[in-house]
Amino acid sequence: MSAVPSAAVDANATLEARLARFPAQQIALASQRVLGFREAGSARENGALPLVLLHGIGSGAASWVQQFEALGVNRRVLAWDAPGYGMSTPVVPQSPVAADYTSVLTEWLGALGIERCVLVGHSLGAIIAGGFAAMHPQSVADLLLLSPAGGYGAASADVRETKRDQRLAMLNELGPQGLADKRSANMLSAHAGDEARAWVRWNMARVIPHGYAQATHLLANADLAADLARFKGRINIAVGADDTITTPAACERLALAAGTQLQVVPHAGHAGYIEAPTAYTAIIDTFCRASAGQRSQ
Repeated sequence: MSAVPSAAVDANATLEARLARFPAQQIALASQRVLGFREAGSARENGALPLVLLHGIGSGAASWVQQFEALGVNRRVLAWDAPGYGMSTPVVPQSPVAADYTSVLTEWLGALGIERCVLVGHSLGAIIAGGFAAMHPQSVADLLLLSPAGGYGAASADVRETKRDQRLAMLNELGPQGLADKRSANMLSAHAGDEARAWVRWNMARVIPHGYAQATHLLANADLAADLARFKGRINIAVGADDTITTPAACERLALAAGTQLQVVPHAGHAGYIEAPTAYTAIIDTFCRASAGQRSQ
């Protein structure tokens, strides 16, 4: 295992101190599972709809700390640890589909008394967000996808199995810390600062192998474009110009399927909301303010 540079240790300590303002919580759901999450702000004063944030495959609720700080001032902001991440109980199937995760999302929102929200999904989180919006359109005022992963569900069986097995083999070989050491830099552009690099690595090192493996199967099974075509609400999609994981070209195809325009963010990679928080927080905030469902119903 490689040593962590002192600058990264200092950056992690700073971000962990900021994160302490939004402590990890957990809630018991009716299905006898536990769901972990973090929360900021309140909707009591202005009646703004809650903002719900879904992280990607190598991340967790903690990754949104900069958005908690900025957006929690004006609205209730919640981010889950997806099933199999953090303190959250995994889904049951070893090779799950989006519906397995959206059913847990439905339970969690119901337990918190959230009937309608603005939903944001990053990367693999976009697959869950799109599936939820297609199945429960009445619960989603508007849908914002950041560097969405489209999934391989529409590809041939050979392609799906190859993509799945390559990622599982990498997980088995490297483990979470090894993934963080060797793969976290791919999440960022050349413009990312040391703090962003340290924070992406910190989050990736904390994934749980079983939950990550299930999420890998979800990625192989999912077809986000089909779900976006079913959702008739407002959808926006943004991607970093330097994203090499879900490239602007791939995101453009999803935007076409959703009937929307693609917003390309300069000087940002895949984890754009971490390395370029000002730009991405502004995108999220503008989207929320323009939402047709801005006020709670």
